[in-house]
Amino acid sequence: MNINEIRKDFPQLQTQVNNHPLVYLDNAATTLKPQIMIDAIANHYAHQVANVHRGVHTLSEMGTRQFEETRLAVQKLINARDSYEVIYTKGTTESINLLAQSFGKKFLNPGDEILISFMEHHSNIVPWQMIAETTGAKLIVAPIDDLGNIDLVEYKKLLNFKTKIVSITHISNTLGTVNPIKEMIHDAHAVGAKFCVDAAQSIAHMKVDVQDLDCDFLVFSAHKVFGPNALGFLYGKEELLNLMPPYQGGGAMISEVTFEKTTYNVLPNKFEAGTPAIAEVIAFKYSLDYLNSIGLTEIAKREHELLAYATLEIKKIKGVRIIGEATLKSGVLSFLIDGIHPHDLGTILDKEGVAIRTGHHCTQPLLKRFNCTAAARASFAFYNTKEEIDIFINAVKKACEFLL
Repeated sequence: MNINEIRKDFPQLQTQVNNHPLVYLDNAATTLKPQIMIDAIANHYAHQVANVHRGVHTLSEMGTRQFEETRLAVQKLINARDSYEVIYTKGTTESINLLAQSFGKKFLNPGDEILISFMEHHSNIVPWQMIAETTGAKLIVAPIDDLGNIDLVEYKKLLNFKTKIVSITHISNTLGTVNPIKEMIHDAHAVGAKFCVDAAQSIAHMKVDVQDLDCDFLVFSAHKVFGPNALGFLYGKEELLNLMPPYQGGGAMISEVTFEKTTYNVLPNKFEAGTPAIAEVIAFKYSLDYLNSIGLTEIAKREHELLAYATLEIKKIKGVRIIGEATLKSGVLSFLIDGIHPHDLGTILDKEGVAIRTGHHCTQPLLKRFNCTAAARASFAFYNTKEEIDIFINAVKKACEFLL
């Protein structure tokens, strides 16, 4: 991996913030974009604008072909059995809302249980709360230990014949914990429950194979995979997607419409009402091609090295408390410093050109579990360097000198 050449592919890394070279360590929130993806969006709007699936003219047919090539690329990325098991959405949040509303209306009844964990992002909590209120189902929360590991003993105890769906993050966006998701799926299936994997934080950092995992559903967002905003994906097993009702009504998701009755289209169209984010979908294939050119194995190796180095260095700073020290972690480092509010720390780091995340990270119940309301978070991608981590650590030390 030639890191100097790779960094040239991301134009934002060449910018300056507050008269300092940008050190971008907020990759868990969203990743930077390679020039090849940016060019693909610009090219579409400059030369290839047309709607998809609705015209016989050249531009429409070209756009439709490219639109579906991305679906094939996502199918290959996650090893789905068929491309029509891949549904386009606006992001992980909409994917989970689609699943909660559609699956919930079909399969949830009063007294049924939905199982999540303490480390879930709000987008994997609130949609399930909403459908639970509608259907009379109950939301059950699996505990975690003080290091940020799922308590597998308690998780297995919570599974029972009333559990209809389990929805768990693959990697925590706050803790960096990599959950033993395959084992958890097996346990859920043993009681007849379906399982949704929130892969928003894992899909760009490790190989995710839906057939190997045997998950029933999986969700993720393009913007966390070096792609555009407003694009996400829901994978579902064909037999389940066919049983679920549409989430929204409109164009493209219909087979025949009369004023008396509407029949719905086949997969994946049944869940893709209206004009989609065409340019974003087409451009995302270039992000995936770029990702594949580097290789997820190499990416995981490099990010592990960055996390290990950053963890070692930040532990040398007096008063640091790391939030999340699970046995298996991805490139997320959340921490607190005694006597310093995370927002103050983030503000001073920004003056040094260092971008980290501060706040509750959309995991308020999780942070409450660790007796805090906010934390600082540095998160890494393969284009980051140890030199950038040194700048980050020095900026934290400078903040300590100023604030303590």
